[in-house]
Amino acid sequence: MFETVIFDWDGTLADTRAAILYAFHKALNEIGADVSDKQIERRIGIGSSETFRQILRSRKKSFDEALIRKLLEKKIQFEIDMGGQIRLFPGAMELLEYLQGKVKLGLASMNNRQVIDHLLKTTETQGLFVATVTADEISRPKPDPEIFLKTANKLQTAPERCAVVEDSVFGVEAAKAANMGCVAVAQSAYSRDELSLANPDLVVSSLREKAAILKFILV
Repeated sequence: MFETVIFDWDGTLADTRAAILYAFHKALNEIGADVSDKQIERRIGIGSSETFRQILRSRKKSFDEALIRKLLEKKIQFEIDMGGQIRLFPGAMELLEYLQGKVKLGLASMNNRQVIDHLLKTTETQGLFVATVTADEISRPKPDPEIFLKTANKLQTAPERCAVVEDSVFGVEAAKAANMGCVAVAQSAYSRDELSLANPDLVVSSLREKAAILKFILV
């Protein structure tokens, strides 16, 4: 049995795909950098700033960190503007509520604090997590394990007593690098086969597979 469960947010608990794509496209379009949805989707999880850097490099557009900060500010505001349309995935609230009082719950998101705080409020989930860590509080994005280790430290839990629930290859790799258990949820940009290659302990198709998830976490 694990003592703590750390959830990712985008693509794991919340269906934020449309809002994230809209926000990135709007920000990038302002500097004439048109990209496909896939180019954005496959980078969700490494953090917005690094996503902008990688996309601009791929488009051979010059940039400095001042531009990255400007794009990030725009993206944050565009995503907050879409906040009212964000919904939790089926099974998410049921799983979170069931785990209350049984384990400590943490949230580790490579999204930014302003966005996460806003969405936790609009989805009425802010009281469910003992600790929340966002991209603003770390220096190395997933697949580096920093964000999960920092969350575990906040929750005063040894890494090996933590389980992570993630939807991206980057997140699974980060969880395993942190020596944590990992449930991969194949409901977003990555297939079961892609996630399996990152060696999670369990792969499910959605959070509605509560019995399998709870068996891994609590038994």
